[in-house]
Amino acid sequence: MREKFMRFMQGRYGADSLSRFLMGVAIAAMLLMMFTRLSAFNLIALAAIVLVYFRMLSKNITKRYQENQAYLRCTGRFRFWFGKKKSEFSQRKTHHFYRCPKCRQRVRVPRGKGRIAIRCPKCGQEFIKNS
Repeated sequence: MREKFMRFMQGRYGADSLSRFLMGVAIAAMLLMMFTRLSAFNLIALAAIVLVYFRMLSKNITKRYQENQAYLRCTGRFRFWFGKKKSEFSQRKTHHFYRCPKCRQRVRVPRGKGRIAIRCPKCGQEFIKNS
């Protein structure tokens, strides 16, 4: 039985970023269906789950890879923005983040240094802030 399963799974694509996103859509649609009792959300959830399993069990790896790359290109800006915010949030205890008044560049300075003069690395503008 195990050998049959291993042969069945040989060459399958598996889960990727697009599949995880679709599974999140399915879960969100199920939750909305529970609260609103609209059957349209049930159909959306079912379609998303079918698509996820189709992608995971597909043997056409190049096509699934291209679909995932297209998804990653479309969501690249959002993922970069959220990653930057996550990084800033994790550094909030050790650093302050200020914007240059001239060019609006974000500048990171360490906390606890008192009143300091900050020089923008992009335009060279100097401004004074508390760290």
